[in-house]
Amino acid sequence: MNQSEVLKLSNEQLNEQLVEQKMKYNELKMAHAVSPLENPIQIRFIRRSIARIVTEINNRETK
Repeated sequence: MNQSEVLKLSNEQLNEQLVEQKMKYNELKMAHAVSPLENPIQIRFIRRSIARIVTEINNRETK
């Protein structure tokens, strides 16, 4: 998820995306621990999208 996509979302949608991305991240981490993923870079992309979402939520709360 790009920063431009994150900026377009409402607060409720951001929270929903955060929960969804965290679940996906945990699933990928567990799958990677059991057997190597075909594309382990996915973990990095999801972790960064989680960071983008959390940053935007924090920015909106401080304003």
